Amino acid sequence: MAVREIWLVRHGESEANVAAARAEADGADVIDAGHRDADVPLSPLGERQSRALGTELADRGLDDVPVALWVSPYLRAQQTITIAIEHGALAEPARRTDERLRDRELGVLDLLTRQGVRNRYPDEERRREWLGKYYHRPAGGESWADVMLRLRSALVDVDRLEDTDRLVVAAHDAVVMLTVAVCLDLDEPALTEFARTHTVANASLTRLRRDAVGAPWSLEEFSSVGHLYDDEVTEHGGRKDDARVR
Repeated sequence: MAVREIWLVRHGESEANVAAARAEADGADVIDAGHRDADVPLSPLGERQSRALGTELADRGLDDVPVALWVSPYLRAQQTITIAIEHGALAEPARRTDERLRDRELGVLDLLTRQGVRNRYPDEERRREWLGKYYHRPAGGESWADVMLRLRSALVDVDRLEDTDRLVVAAHDAVVMLTVAVCLDLDEPALTEFARTHTVANASLTRLRRDAVGAPWSLEEFSSVGHLYDDEVTEHGGRKDDARVR
């Protein structure tokens, strides 16, 4: 039996998502996240979103087939899937924590709002405008292409899973978006256009499917949030330049 489905889960709203939205609204340069990126916890809303996600996963019969679970090492992703599994009374598969599923690293732009980037790193802002998000690598950080490279490495392992029909990945908006790009073989223009018209909501579910090993992947569902009430849906772009795509 080989993996035929990948279910991609974005973490629920985090305290850093809330801090970033507040900083943008206040016109501040710096986001006061209160934690290093790996240690940012869920907000109270993020915990509610995670419980709703758990109910949805149970209703969809997540564990009706053999399941593998891969999770980002970052706390918000770990909390999201733990809460979802517990609330949905799901059988937890063996959990693999994989550093290749961590959020995109933004280097010197970390914890800066868009205004903060313009004010403190105007040369970096011009480079980003010139290169575009696909290739722009902030000092000490990653471009989209860099993240896709580590995801390609991780996805090679999918075909090594034994007795598994469905893979669940709990991670971040960039990981969801770029996993879709890798699986669908999207080049820079196609990915840029897709990202312009699609966003990854907190606690959303995205599904990819194939008929067999070596068969092409198809996108069955993207950023589904039907399990959330309208006032629970959040689409925090993460930070900084994630709010817009050139």
